[in-house]
Amino acid sequence: MATKSPKSPDARQLVAPRILLPGKLTSGATGVRGDSYSNGLKYAQAIARAGGVTMTVPPLSEAIQHVADLVGAADGVLIQGGGDIAPERYGESRRSDTVYGIVHEHDEFEIAVAREAVKQNKPLLAICRGLQVLNVALGGTLHQDLGDVLPDRESHWNTYHPITVTEGSRLAAALGTSAPERSHSFHHQALKHVASDLVVVARAPDDVIEAVEHGSCDFVVGVQWHPEDDAETTECQQQLFVNFISRCNSR
Repeated sequence: MATKSPKSPDARQLVAPRILLPGKLTSGATGVRGDSYSNGLKYAQAIARAGGVTMTVPPLSEAIQHVADLVGAADGVLIQGGGDIAPERYGESRRSDTVYGIVHEHDEFEIAVAREAVKQNKPLLAICRGLQVLNVALGGTLHQDLGDVLPDRESHWNTYHPITVTEGSRLAAALGTSAPERSHSFHHQALKHVASDLVVVARAPDDVIEAVEHGSCDFVVGVQWHPEDDAETTECQQQLFVNFISRCNSR
């Protein structure tokens, strides 16, 4: 009597969710010859702990030409922190001498990736600069320096402060709380005019916008703080990555 062969497992259960992470142009890397590109290790570690794997793509013009295929091949997208976006990207000239770290290749690629992720309704987690990229990509603007609107321009620079998240938001569900612990703030710019497709879902005590999410996409979330910095030891910060990967895995 013939026996039934065991049912093949779902292929999606055998492959870790693949997260597209736009890379940064770097120099001075060890173990390579010539110029290099990289990403922040803590992002990749937080994704790995959640069960995913990052795929870093260099910000080349050729990558922008194939951005639809790149985003389509990934299960989710992560846009990391970094230097400032060129003010020209949101219709302004440079008004502050504190604007720093502009790399046009980063702007071009990350804005293209953010727009394509929204177009494809792909899970997207945007962190710090990534939040600002998302806002600019969808038509929003930035405060070029928090000193323009706050008495202390360094009040969000390398510090921890409370954050209030809107109850019932996707972000609150992902964090498992509306008052996340150990939220590391490391930015001197912030959202000014919020893109019409985005909804503000978190603020700092001084009213600076700390998070947004897309009004109609399943999971497009941007946070201004750095959850990866404390994710290894703070449950709610790691839970954001866990929920993100779960969204990527369910597609």
